[in-house]
Amino acid sequence: MPDLSPSSPAEAYAALLQGNARFVSGDRLHPNQDADRRAELAPRQHPFAVLFGCSDSRLAAEIIFDRGLGDLFVVRTAGHVAGAEVLGSVEYGVNVLGAPLVVVLGHDSCGAVTAAAEAERGGTAPAGYLGDVVERVMPSVLAARALGRTEVDEFVDEHIRRSVDGLVGRSAQLANEVAAGRCAVVGLSYRLADGTVKRVAAHGLPE
Repeated sequence: MPDLSPSSPAEAYAALLQGNARFVSGDRLHPNQDADRRAELAPRQHPFAVLFGCSDSRLAAEIIFDRGLGDLFVVRTAGHVAGAEVLGSVEYGVNVLGAPLVVVLGHDSCGAVTAAAEAERGGTAPAGYLGDVVERVMPSVLAARALGRTEVDEFVDEHIRRSVDGLVGRSAQLANEVAAGRCAVVGLSYRLADGTVKRVAAHGLPE
């Protein structure tokens, strides 16, 4: 069985990578998914990671990292765009629940990033609140294009990188935890076809 209670940023990151490797290989352990775990968690929770990811239905965090009840504090929005509610949720997971790791999880062929790229080319954002999502992703597309990037997945990586930097830059509480070594923030990109993740950016984790 894996370590069920990682207590440091490095241990938490390693636990997620190990779980993802099991998911990719098909050797999943399905930890912390039984009645005993459910009863144990009823009075309190102590997740070891905050997972801030895209809402894409193929990005179910507990499945792709082979975890269970109480392991991950999950926050999801389309295109992993971060407003005040997201920042507050991340701060809650770190400062109140004590999670030593925050993961920003994006993925290839992201619909929100694709929509932003199309809006950037065509000059028109989608109608309704989807337009707000696209507007929040747009700076990442523009930054990637300024660097000579042209592919959607390159835009995705830039958006993940900017999301990681944005969490630390906008949340003084999170920045303090990272500076003290009690927490790290890492950005991962998930490949839909094979289930693997790659590291894109990090604050507080060694290479």
